[in-house]
Amino acid sequence: MCGFWASGSTRGPFWPQPLMATMPTISNKDAIFMSDSITCRPSGSAAGCAQDHAKRFAGDLILAGMTQHITSKRSAISLTVVCLILGSALAACAMLPKSLGKPKGPESDPTTQALRAKVKTIVVIYAENRGFDNLYGNFPGARGLSDVIDGGGHPLPAYFPQLDRDGSVLPKLPPTWGGVTASGYKPVVTQSQSIGLPNAPFSIEHAFNAQSNVTLSTAAVTRDLVRRFFEHQMQIDGGRNDGYAAWSDAGGLTMGHYDYSHSALYALARQYVLADHFFQGAFGGSFLNHQYLICACAPEYPDADTAAAKPSLTVLDAGADGKLLPRLKVAKGSPASALDGPPKFVKSGNITPANYFGDGKFYAVNTMQPAFQPSGNAPARSDASGAYADPTNSTTLPPQDEPTIGDRLSDKNVDWTWYAGSWNAAVLDGKQPLAKKRKVIYAPTTPGGSPDFQPHDQPFNYYARFDPKLHADQRAQHLKDYDQLVADSAAGQLPPVVFYEPQGNLNQHAGYASVAEGDAHIADLVAKLQASPQWGNMVIVITYDEFGGAWDHIAPPKGDLVGPGARIPALVISPFAKMGTVDHTPYDTASILRLMTRRFDLEVLPGVAMRDKGLADHAEYPMGDLTNALDLKTSGSKK
Repeated sequence: MCGFWASGSTRGPFWPQPLMATMPTISNKDAIFMSDSITCRPSGSAAGCAQDHAKRFAGDLILAGMTQHITSKRSAISLTVVCLILGSALAACAMLPKSLGKPKGPESDPTTQALRAKVKTIVVIYAENRGFDNLYGNFPGARGLSDVIDGGGHPLPAYFPQLDRDGSVLPKLPPTWGGVTASGYKPVVTQSQSIGLPNAPFSIEHAFNAQSNVTLSTAAVTRDLVRRFFEHQMQIDGGRNDGYAAWSDAGGLTMGHYDYSHSALYALARQYVLADHFFQGAFGGSFLNHQYLICACAPEYPDADTAAAKPSLTVLDAGADGKLLPRLKVAKGSPASALDGPPKFVKSGNITPANYFGDGKFYAVNTMQPAFQPSGNAPARSDASGAYADPTNSTTLPPQDEPTIGDRLSDKNVDWTWYAGSWNAAVLDGKQPLAKKRKVIYAPTTPGGSPDFQPHDQPFNYYARFDPKLHADQRAQHLKDYDQLVADSAAGQLPPVVFYEPQGNLNQHAGYASVAEGDAHIADLVAKLQASPQWGNMVIVITYDEFGGAWDHIAPPKGDLVGPGARIPALVISPFAKMGTVDHTPYDTASILRLMTRRFDLEVLPGVAMRDKGLADHAEYPMGDLTNALDLKTSGSKK
């Protein structure tokens, strides 16, 4: 079936059923059309876009036509109208490519042949912590904020208002707990100056003007927002996305968005391709979504319940059948209303309870530290080399051995590198003894401080393959500094697959970095890549690890117990890009892995296969592999 969702009812504790199963209770807020292989030029209104691309019209009809709930009390005329709308939508489904969902990669497939012949270098730039509506909600031709608010910022019928913790509608948004701006940033917008905002999305630049006399911008560093595995699922609330304010530690700030239209990356999105149905691979935060980028999996912590290091285990609610739910157990004394304070839980740990994923194992879903330096945990006092993190620390994750995309590439003799900002400096900083203050790893702590290296964002450093003593050669070959990326690009010596993780102050992460500084850095890197001798056969994917705690109005599709999570921005920049288009194809973080798998004829990673099966089991479209963003018939010379 076409990718419709009706979020008015749920399949499990949180997730929606397909539209056709819940037709009697559909509203315009409940229907989401997620088509594949459709692009739209960002030239104006959704109506104009629909005229240019007939394949997209069904979603617009549904959104426009279902402004009232259809119940047994409604007139037969209303039901007839909706049936006609659904008929049109199903006709649109029939117009979609017949190849949709079929395995891609046979040697006889023209797209695969062209991909392998023309694309020689794939570059992934992994920024951090921004949702789609948070930055691109006003992007022409995209599914953005105009779906749910009018030009004056007032909610439309399609908007799901944020709910309180008892399920009632919040009369207003909670304050931003702890203040809007990050500690140490000036000018300051305090908690009291954030009180009383309407229950609706709002402009971060202007929402606090009257109370604080401060106009913020993308150059500001705002406070961080929670992005944890189970809290995120509670915020998504079955696809209604109406639990963001109630379950955030930042209160109302979750509903904020920027005018990003004057930025360098926004301009690149208009020139090349912006994907507006790209979802983070896993629920929650940066740690897990970096792991998902390379293995499409959650890391295992063997025997976590008896481990000497005593990692923190999550406490969840259970259903009547005793099965664990993706819902944290609320602690006694937790504020009953979101207006009275952030929530408190019995234990929002870093490790899942035993058997949450059904295999009797424990998995790390919130931030843990690598066992190798650079790590957030210092070396043990007995470690004279300083190359390892203290294994007795409760947040040190045992080395991993799941297959990664790096393994798959190496199996095919395809070279690859993970480049990271300040990597070399962080390696040296990590080897310092416990008593010595670090200057690179999570330092300095001032907002916008450089370099503020984030060790939990270096996923390959968690794997036994990169043990500093046993496999120093692998580290030297595949884990390198940003300066080397710039040099390799200029010399035309980039490997076929490149990953790049900016250092902390340049990654756009709320709490310690601004949007603007990271935007300028990433755009500068794109310019350097475009000047490379390899540009003519290059595909650059710029995306984000996760949503940064920010609300988005589009429901994630139902996949598996790991994700996908919230919608995030993704840009495809290439001489082969379908220039100046918005790509509405459903994607997730693993779509990057699918692209590499198809291009280099790799064995599919188990986690990608699991995601594809989960999507199929829930009547969802399969996620694309980003080839819908490319026109492989072109010569590959455009900038």
